[in-house]
This record gives sequence, C-alpha cells and structure tokens, in this order.
Amino acid sequence: MTVKASEGTIPVRAAQYVRMSTDHQKYSTENQAEIIAAYAARRNFQIVRHYADEGRSGLNIAGRDALRRLIGDVQSGATDFEAVLVYDISRWGRFQDADESAYYEFICRERGINIHYCAEQFDNDGSLPSNVMKSIKRVMAGEYSRELSSKVFAGQCRLITLGYRQGGPAGYGLRRVLVNENNERKAALARGEHKSFQTDRVILVPGPDEEVETVCRIYRLFVLERRSEREIVTILNSEGRVTDLGKPWTHAVVRQILTNEKYIGNNVYNRISFKLKKKRVVNDADMWVRGNGVFEAIVDPALFEAAQAIFAERAHRFSNDELLRMLSDLLSLRGTLSGMIIDEVEDMPSTAAYRHRFGSLLRAYELIGYQPARDYRYIETNRQLRVMHPKVVASTVAGIEAIGGSVFVNPLNDLLLVNQEVTLALVIVRCQTTTAGSLRWKVRLDASLRPDVTVVVRLNPDNKTVKDYYLLPWLDVGDRPRVRMAEENGIDLDSYRTDDLSPLFHMLHRHPLEGPL
Repeated sequence: MTVKASEGTIPVRAAQYVRMSTDHQKYSTENQAEIIAAYAARRNFQIVRHYADEGRSGLNIAGRDALRRLIGDVQSGATDFEAVLVYDISRWGRFQDADESAYYEFICRERGINIHYCAEQFDNDGSLPSNVMKSIKRVMAGEYSRELSSKVFAGQCRLITLGYRQGGPAGYGLRRVLVNENNERKAALARGEHKSFQTDRVILVPGPDEEVETVCRIYRLFVLERRSEREIVTILNSEGRVTDLGKPWTHAVVRQILTNEKYIGNNVYNRISFKLKKKRVVNDADMWVRGNGVFEAIVDPALFEAAQAIFAERAHRFSNDELLRMLSDLLSLRGTLSGMIIDEVEDMPSTAAYRHRFGSLLRAYELIGYQPARDYRYIETNRQLRVMHPKVVASTVAGIEAIGGSVFVNPLNDLLLVNQEVTLALVIVRCQTTTAGSLRWKVRLDASLRPDVTVVVRLNPDNKTVKDYYLLPWLDVGDRPRVRMAEENGIDLDSYRTDDLSPLFHMLHRHPLEGPL
C-alpha cells in the first residue's frame, strides 16, 4: 500500500537517500538534502535515516554502499521508516538498463516502502501518468550518461591528436610536464601528482639521460644483438639497475618498453575500452586514436619498427602439426630434448607454448615418439605443486580470517604471520610409491625460515588431491632438514594429523601455540 503523509496527521517516518557524482554542482548532497527537507516539511514526513553515496557513479549499484545498505535493510525488514525520499530519478541512478532502476524501487514498494522523487514534477503514486513519466525519466537518465560519455570521449580524442597525455604514469625514460592553455611549460609533475587547473594540459618529454640511454640500449640488445627479454632483464639486474619505480627489471617491463609507441613520439589512445562501467574490451588497432610525432622521440623509428617485426614473427600461431614437426626436427638435430634446450632456440616456441597446447611437455614428447632417458614425471608433478600452492595459501588465509584472525603473507617466502604473533609455513608434499608398493612422503623443511608451525599438506598417490594435513610445531621438529612420513607414523606425528585445517584455525584464534593442537 502506498504511504502518503498529509497535514494534521502524525508525521510519516522516512529515510532520505542522496548521491553526489561529479556531473554538476546542483547535485551536491547539501543541495539535495535542502530540497528533500523542504519536501518533507510540506508533505509531513519526518526524516529518521540518512543514506549517502559521496562521489559515486550512478551507472550501477556496485560501489554504492549506501544504496546497497538501504536495499539490504529493506529486504531484511530492519527498517524503522515507511518511505524513502530522493531528490530525483537521476539521483536514484543513471542505470543503463531502465529496468534496473525500477527493480530496486519495486523491492522497496513490495515491502510497503514508497519512493518519493522530491524535485520531479509528478507524484510517484502508481498512476498511469506517473508510471509513464518515470519510464521516460529513467531512460533519459541513462541516455544522459551515454551522451556525456560520448562527448567526453570525443574531447579526449581531440586532445590526443594535439599531443596531450590523458592520464597514467609517463613510464621509464619519460616524464610528464604541465603546460598552460598557450602550450607554455609550467612545471614537471612528480609521480602521482595531478594538474590543478582545468585549462592545463600534460605532455611527455624525455627523462633523465641515464634512463633515455637505457631505453635505447634495450632496443639495441633486442634488435641488433637479438637478445630475448629474459636475457635483457638478466643484464640490467646484474648491473644493479632499477626501473623508474625503484624495482628490479622484469620481462613485462622490458616488453612494455619495446612495444609502446610513446618512445617514438606517438600518442596512442583507446587501445582498451571500459565505458560506462561495462566489460573491459581490448580494441583492434583500427579503433585506436593516435597523434603521430607529437612528443619528442627517444628511440629511432626504424629501430622501433624492427622490434615490432620481431614480435610479429613470434606471434605467428603454429598448428599442432607444426609445433610437433619443429620439436621433432630439434630432436633430430640435438639428439635429446629438454626444457632448457627448447627455450634456448630463439626461433622455437617456448616450452610454455607446448604445455599450453598439449597439456604437458611430456605429452608433446610422446606424440613425436620421444622417451626421455630419465623419468621426468616428477617435473610435471612439481609444476602442479607450484600451481596448487597459492590456492592452499589462499584457503588457509581465508580460514583464519573467517574466525577473526589477521594474516600477513610475506611475498618473498610465503611465510604467514598470524595475529602479529605466530609464523606459519605451508609445505605441499607429493606422494611416492616404493618398489614394494608402500606410500612415502619426504618433507623438506626450510631451516632458514624457522616458522612456529609448519603445515604439511600430503597429497594422494595421484599427486593432484589432498590426502590430509600434519601440523608440525618447530619445537617438535627442530632443525631437522627433512621428515620422512609413511602411511602410518609414530605418535609424535600422528597426534597432529587432521583431515582439515579447522583445528589449526581455532588453535591460532584461541592463542598462538597454546594448548594441544
């Protein structure tokens, strides 16, 4: 039933919802609150709850914590109000699907809570004219965002062709400089620093001489000496060089330098689209917006084009037959195969490509009839363990946090610090079968870490699924480098055995290392 207040009756308890975006000052939360307050006074509403989303887009409900909280309170029945007052339909949301706006209003109305749009020229009373106007306004609200997005995008494209940078860090070897409306340089911008005036613009200029020379050297190593990205990373890190962020060099950073047109003075935009909160899209090259030669180049264009030709040659997608033929030819040439031999050949696809296409390197070997002299199955098992380890760490962290604990994961060694007191190491151990058919697990402990507790994750014979867990306090295992486990172990180990990690989580929550595990 629709609730409508009137003069001379007890005020109807209401909540107000306000949302501030960046599209216009008239929509400030203070202005909205004033209009809502005047509406409440005229219509005999008493505002008892306040929900506010500051600086939030109205395109969808994600990130709008106040609206989500309002809807959640209504759905749970935990409300002490009978109406919601909103400035206008656009403040409720500029949803791209008008039905989404109607859906949230329906949730409220279904529970007897009516939405009042205080600045609209119609009453939201469920009548035909009201419903027609609401539908039109909802579509208009969404269309406003689409039109604004198109206008902003067109303006950004124009600035790109004029040589102005549209956000993002400059990158190694370059720096951002602020210019005024007359294109006169004002000052260099530090990392993370933004312009202060709307009329100012940002351009890219060459950075320090040492960085510029390093960029040019990377191109020479890659194009003239045909060094791989991995080799370039090794060279730079061995010389103690760091990136503009003060971090060691990586394959990704070198690749970015070798492929970004900003190093030859081009300003490229719209390589990736993320409009109106929709899915991130990687655009084809014909959709890119560019301004060529608008920055001062620090790399010879001919050298840049040569680098792109190398990448294009690499990107050729080989068929399965071609991959196997290349592998067979390499075997005929070298007489043996290994991951190192394959990756050393510049014109060969990487071992990662073979694993991706055939599931494993050993499977590719089988398809060309090659049987390694040694049993390399343990290599694939180790690869599976590396994939499994982050998942086990994540589930352990989630389990501890679920019961109120805090966890810090050391990114260098994956050691867990729980509740700022106890350290925890996770070791996944593969299962081995002896010649007699018995199962064995060899646990290698890192004595340098000295964790308070080591969680040993034993795998089943398939080495893909978890069999059980052993909790080994450092006080028990001491400085032993390894522990050998059988299917059944001594009481000193079996007393700490469990089928899940719940005992560990609760033990750590109660008090680190206090009482039996």
